Amino acid sequence: MESQASLMEVEGGNLGCSHYRRKCKIKAPCCDEIFNCRHCHNESKNSIDIDPVFRHDLPRHEVKKVICSLCETEQDVQQNCINCGVCMGKYFCEKCKFFDDDVSKNQYHCDQCGICRTGCCYSKVIKDTHVCVERAMHHDCPICSEFLFDTLKDLTILQCGHTMHLDCLKEMEQHHRYSCPVCSKSVCDLSDVWRKLDHEVEVTPMPQSYRNKMVWILCNDCEKISRVQFHIVGHKCEKCNCYNTRQIRGAPSSECTPSASEEDCN
Repeated sequence: MESQASLMEVEGGNLGCSHYRRKCKIKAPCCDEIFNCRHCHNESKNSIDIDPVFRHDLPRHEVKKVICSLCETEQDVQQNCINCGVCMGKYFCEKCKFFDDDVSKNQYHCDQCGICRTGCCYSKVIKDTHVCVERAMHHDCPICSEFLFDTLKDLTILQCGHTMHLDCLKEMEQHHRYSCPVCSKSVCDLSDVWRKLDHEVEVTPMPQSYRNKMVWILCNDCEKISRVQFHIVGHKCEKCNCYNTRQIRGAPSSECTPSASEEDCN
């Protein structure tokens, strides 16, 4: 009866923890203790009850041993138990030592990024084409400052290759911020916005004293430096026609007066 109950539990997918649904536990190489997953280890070993001197995270790529949750057999990292034959994780990555029965996440391993991505946040469409930033997950979210490598929240990769929480990106867009907080490149196609700004520039003539004022700008998207006519609405990149630019040379508008010479204003 006990084995039948265990089998029903396995088939029902109830094994694992609050972080992952799986049929194995891992043996931490750092402290030689057994945990359901690396998040369980990190939560335990970094709690306020632990002396700060002994707090640490689990080095996930160094895991060598796993324990089958059904028959308790300790073994080398592999997808199927060597004793009872149960599949310990429908998704299995030998490089990341990662098991998960919830394949609805559409997981895949990115060699360039060195980590498993979830397709719901890192679409498989860009699996082989997205920009890989070295150790992209080994930093804090630029909005909420949570360490991304250990986060359980959904992540998204921007066109520039930088990573942040999906909810943080949505909140940023609600405040009409459409550039990467790390490198300032556009986070999406803003062609419609640039066309509207073209119209704004056209219907907003500058005062006569400012019409010959030229400034140097750097495009955040294509990184081209160009010299353009100053306008209060924005400065358009000559190469990619976007307005995601910043002025890098040229006197502030408040310093350019009708009495100033043309050389002073350029």
